[in-house]
Amino acid sequence: MVVGGERFGESFSKRPQADSFRSDLKAAQQRGEAFSKSSGLPASMSGADKDMTWIDFARDYVHMKWADSSANHRRSTVQSLIPLTMALVQKPIVNDAGTRKQVTEILRAAGRAEEMNPHLSKAYERLNRASMRVRDLENADVARAVLRAIEQKLDGTRVSANTSRLRRVTLSNAVQYAIEKKLLAADPFAEIRTKRRKASPTTVEPTSVVNPVQARTLINAAGEVNSTGKKLMAFFALLYYAGLRPEEAVNLKKQNLSMPASGWGELRIEDSRPEVGRGWTDSGEVSEEGALKHREAGESRTVPVTPELTEMLHNHLFAYSTARDGRLFRGSWRQDTMLSSSVYARTWAAARAAVLTPEVAAGPLAKRPYDLRHACVSQWLSSGVEPPRVARWAGHSLSVLLRVYAKCIDGGEQAARERVERGLRGW
Repeated sequence: MVVGGERFGESFSKRPQADSFRSDLKAAQQRGEAFSKSSGLPASMSGADKDMTWIDFARDYVHMKWADSSANHRRSTVQSLIPLTMALVQKPIVNDAGTRKQVTEILRAAGRAEEMNPHLSKAYERLNRASMRVRDLENADVARAVLRAIEQKLDGTRVSANTSRLRRVTLSNAVQYAIEKKLLAADPFAEIRTKRRKASPTTVEPTSVVNPVQARTLINAAGEVNSTGKKLMAFFALLYYAGLRPEEAVNLKKQNLSMPASGWGELRIEDSRPEVGRGWTDSGEVSEEGALKHREAGESRTVPVTPELTEMLHNHLFAYSTARDGRLFRGSWRQDTMLSSSVYARTWAAARAAVLTPEVAAGPLAKRPYDLRHACVSQWLSSGVEPPRVARWAGHSLSVLLRVYAKCIDGGEQAARERVERGLRGW
């Protein structure tokens, strides 16, 4: 191997040892590690990693996590590392949107084991020169600066409590990895006392939930917007009547349907296809097929199909057939492409504008297609279906179901007031 114009070599008594050594060198080269001019070895193999810069460590951490993470988790990890990395980069580097985008690309290239283009390589070199070392976290002032960065957006305002929680989890996992690699002797944040914000539970606001009449009106309006909307009526119906997530409905196939000519049927939901961006998937596509949310690969769930939905699905299949792989919905019926979120979101926005008054359309009522799923689950609960069954149909744990739909579980405010009034009349 030649480093800095000088040739280096290493001899081994057995071939497997040599092969292993060569594999380690290639892995370090793919991660973009710096090679020592004195030893010819990468930092991770020469002991120089004990003085590793934070940005090099962040690249190593992302690369380590990449293979075993979903595309969504990869993106979330990198996004959480950005404020931590910027807190450990010194002037003259400016903490702005452009620099953060460069850090994102640098970390993503490390995860994918891709070589950086010349422009990104120069940006990485500048950032690496300005980056603090991992061991600098042992300085309490530096550690506190990192904790402050976790709580802030780029404009200096506070992030949500849930975003703060995700960033802290990423920081904790990264620190444990640094301890594993002997870059830190102990967790430098363990002795720092700060007031932690309580992550507020995500709940569904009743003001965003449509009633059955509103849902039918909006779905019918989608069918009248344009030819694409007509082809997506069954898509929106799946969200409202079966409580599917959009990424589940996008990937639903004919073989997942079990329906009589009329009446109640069933759906077997086996996988989903969330959109995350080309840079985060193994295939390089905007989305890729994966396991259901919060489930292991191969796990499925069964959802009942109401008679109304059964009729709509039969009508859809009769009118539009399926894609080559059996998918019910396509972005382009001619080219057989995946249905993208931008297509169904535009159609839904047009349907809302067509039937809602400007004042109502400006509010939260069914603002997103996903709100149809919320309306479905809320309807199941308010209709008296027992929560464990609703959780099973919706693909939630019972605890998450009760937390998220806490405001929608009883029959409604008016019904509660009527019960109070009846009780008062009894005195």
